[in-house]
Amino acid sequence: MKTAKRHMRLQQPSRRLAILPTAATAGLAPGTARFSASPATPNATSVPPAATATAAKPITSLLIANRGEIALRINHTARRLGIETTTLFTDPDRNSQHAHCSPNAIPLGAAAGYLDGPRIISLAAERGIRALHPGYGFLSENASFADKVKDAGIAFVGPPGGAMLAMGDKARSKVLMEEAGVPCVPGYHGSEQSAGALKEKAGEIGYPVLLKSVRGGGGKGMRIVETEEEFEGQLESARMEAQASFGEGGEVMLVERYIGRPRHVEVQVFADTHGNVVALGERDCSVQRRHQKILEESPAPNLSEEVRQGLWSKARDAAKAVGYVGAGTVEFILDVDSGRFFFMEMNTRLQVEHPVTEAVCGEDLVEWQLRIASGEKLPKTQEEIEKRMKERGWAIEARIYAESPERGFLPDSGKLVHLKTPPGAQTADPDAEVRIDAGFVEGDTVTEAYDGMIAKLIVRGRDREEAIRKTEQALKSYEVVGPSTNIEFLKKLCNSPSFVEGDVETGFIDKHRKQLFADEMVKDEVFIQASLGLLEASPGQQLGGPHGEPLGFAAPTSRKFEYRVLPPDGTADGEIVNVVVEQDGPALYRALVIRTGQKEKLYENLVSEAMKPEEKGRKVMTFFPTSRLEAKLVRDTTATGQDRVTVFQLGGKTELALLPPSWVAKTGAAKMDEVGVTAPMPCKVLRNEVEEGQKVTKGTPLVVIESMKMETVIRSPQDGIVRKLAHKEGDICKAGTVLVLFEEETSDNNQATRI
Repeated sequence: MKTAKRHMRLQQPSRRLAILPTAATAGLAPGTARFSASPATPNATSVPPAATATAAKPITSLLIANRGEIALRINHTARRLGIETTTLFTDPDRNSQHAHCSPNAIPLGAAAGYLDGPRIISLAAERGIRALHPGYGFLSENASFADKVKDAGIAFVGPPGGAMLAMGDKARSKVLMEEAGVPCVPGYHGSEQSAGALKEKAGEIGYPVLLKSVRGGGGKGMRIVETEEEFEGQLESARMEAQASFGEGGEVMLVERYIGRPRHVEVQVFADTHGNVVALGERDCSVQRRHQKILEESPAPNLSEEVRQGLWSKARDAAKAVGYVGAGTVEFILDVDSGRFFFMEMNTRLQVEHPVTEAVCGEDLVEWQLRIASGEKLPKTQEEIEKRMKERGWAIEARIYAESPERGFLPDSGKLVHLKTPPGAQTADPDAEVRIDAGFVEGDTVTEAYDGMIAKLIVRGRDREEAIRKTEQALKSYEVVGPSTNIEFLKKLCNSPSFVEGDVETGFIDKHRKQLFADEMVKDEVFIQASLGLLEASPGQQLGGPHGEPLGFAAPTSRKFEYRVLPPDGTADGEIVNVVVEQDGPALYRALVIRTGQKEKLYENLVSEAMKPEEKGRKVMTFFPTSRLEAKLVRDTTATGQDRVTVFQLGGKTELALLPPSWVAKTGAAKMDEVGVTAPMPCKVLRNEVEEGQKVTKGTPLVVIESMKMETVIRSPQDGIVRKLAHKEGDICKAGTVLVLFEEETSDNNQATRI
């Protein structure tokens, strides 16, 4: 989709979804809802009904209190159901797709506006909006917000506040689950929170242990403690991060046994106000980085039917224990070695990875949410769901992030100079074999203010093997130029023998790091294609002379191109490659490739057909003596100080810096000296960990920064003395901004040398 307007071209049938006034306006108990009559739903696990059936009132309007692909996803279903939608946007999102996808959009100002619950409720009430969907982030698990929405006479599309409170506090939820017979990881979930008491409990449990905040999520405030000696330091670090992420109360910690080879398996549950609870299968979310999911699949591989049914049963028990209503996800840790599973937490919302469940069930889960919020019964029984899943095969979701896996998955940001998604991909369609849920189109900017997820790629196959193959093929046709992405890493993941065999665990990436991050030499053909694409004249014409006039072929004219390979890890010492191209006739070329340490190689009789310029990039088709290769070239001169050429060929992506001719390098242009440690990405300085004049060693923490909701410690790359701290707490820095200046002690004298 090239413009935001295309998001609005959705079918709008006349039938409207029914929803009733909230508990506050209808005189019902808190957390209950009215509902429209619908056929009974037999054979679902039951809890006592929350309310008595009454007449329904249609939803005529819906406020979507979230952003990006989440808002677009919800808008897609709501508009299909004939519901008028309103979206919200902040200043950084002023030109975002979700700000333009609905007829109505409300500005919130600063970046943190999405968290201003009272103002959002007030805006909805002022406009007479009947219902509010919080999405699956920001306010979606805020019990106080949910209750206040209902108090304002607006229907909240989500679970009751009481269920959120019960499951939102990890310590309390563990107690409830143990009482309900749901197995929990051995650990301490008590109120005694002194460092000494927690350390003592850790010793009783036995190292290694896992520390995590009672309000944790997304890996925030979570630390693995290997030994008693590091406990207090890890505890302090976890508490600081948790309090920054979750506010007051986030510093309260759980201490649990750390399972050495865990799998992260979660169950999608739905409950209605009539006492019915169903499980829509399970998802394996074991492939993670920084305790955050990067790839999910359903069903989970290599599970026995006994374990699978056990997970579903206990997930339904967990939902029943808190009187749950709506969509929720019960997360379990599965011990690879023993095959036992333990309750971890319940996310009281629809999650980012819900499309894989939609794919294997063939159901629109956002529609389910809206129907349940209106008081309807669940659309399917447990038996119907299980039968449907057996018919629909396997699904995989890969999250496309603006980040650099080779640099520790550091987030990135910037303009999407070029963006091409797999051909035939659908949007928010549970029946699609290839689906893209995205919040960006070409030309948009991924901002450092929010999470860096560009899109979700969801692929369905008849079985797991087919789903993996189709995922890899879709990734090969996914093209992004601008910020760094994890697409190349995901391709390697799909080719990992262990992943293909289903031998997954949460430590999968670290365990297979050597294979997943192996260096790959760029083939000569990539440089040749880049050079042919950069020729001033189109193929089929002679190379131009100094003023563009044709040259004869009696004395072939050559063009020389010099490239530096831009390694994914961001290092500046990529391989230098020279290519000399000569034209021997119409559309006929020869190319000499010169690489350091290798014998020069001449490629002759290269037939390069007419290149077709596109809106972004240029296509090149070249017939080599033994093969035909197609490539897409995208040139980006907006990168600071670089003329970049990105080559997409044979499903791979190579980034090159086009170096200036030698005569330009001799003009005396100044070269910046390396002056210290710089910000690896746009960020906010949280705190300086050292003082000016302090002697540090390699690896010493220097500065703690925050970008895209992730806290990163910048460590010293060498021994030295801190000369200057360039920024103070709270400063906002661009990528490449100097954070710390060093002095280096010399052995010749007592003076310091700047480095």
